[in-house]
Amino acid sequence: MFDLRYHVASLAAVFVALLIGILVGVGMSGKVDDAEKTKLKADVARLDAQLDAAGARRANRAREQEAGRAVVKNGYPLLIADRLRGTRIAILYVGAVDAGLRGAIERTLDDAGSGSPVRIRALKVPIDPATVDRELNGELRSYRGDAELDDLGRKLANELVQGSDTPAWDALTSLLVEEKAGSFRRSADGVVVVRTVKAQEGATAHFLSGFYDGLADSGVPAVGAETSDVGESAVPVWSDAGLSTVDDIDAPAGRLALALLLSGSTSGNYGVKASATDGIVPPIEPLPPGD
Repeated sequence: MFDLRYHVASLAAVFVALLIGILVGVGMSGKVDDAEKTKLKADVARLDAQLDAAGARRANRAREQEAGRAVVKNGYPLLIADRLRGTRIAILYVGAVDAGLRGAIERTLDDAGSGSPVRIRALKVPIDPATVDRELNGELRSYRGDAELDDLGRKLANELVQGSDTPAWDALTSLLVEEKAGSFRRSADGVVVVRTVKAQEGATAHFLSGFYDGLADSGVPAVGAETSDVGESAVPVWSDAGLSTVDDIDAPAGRLALALLLSGSTSGNYGVKASATDGIVPPIEPLPPGD
């Protein structure tokens, strides 16, 4: 994502190139007067000043972020304690389970008093729509066909949250799931989504779009989480679907943000990247007395 610094830099480069070209032309033809040259030099100087100001603002924001992360790190144990006590959280991996990510998420749940996830499902992608269709029988026949992949994703998302009766998962687990833990006996109070594969295309992207939409509309907090050093961020896709996001789950601030979002705090995009448009962490409300 390009910020003001890069925008101003590109404009400055254009004007510098223009100025050089004109000055060279002056040397050859003498057709540009001193007033025009002075105006062009002033334009470049103004853009340089804007560029410097943008750099200063970036430096200030970086210092503010660092200070905020330091405060959260020092107060992390007290701030996160009991935030999720009594809640049941499900985790969905798009791709194989990543040990590092799993450790960070489960540490968050443990620190916040939730304990182990109520269930974990890791989706095998890309999907083969034709093979999926062959497993959709009875009432699930209405989900056959590429045009219904988003609705199929929504159906699976709803069952992941609600638990109990899960005909779609029952029919498709052998095809779509490469690793699982926990049963569907109980409902989930929140869902964490993690992507460990590159962005998908075609039918699989259509299916996942419906899945994410379904989680966003499930009535429980649904949060996409990734590390600060991930190669290809999934935040834009999750955010477009209506999920909240955390982009630094590998840091105390990211783990606190995840716990706050799962507890029902203000939805949004949190973390340290340019896509974290709502800050480092959501508003930290005090827990009710006795909790």
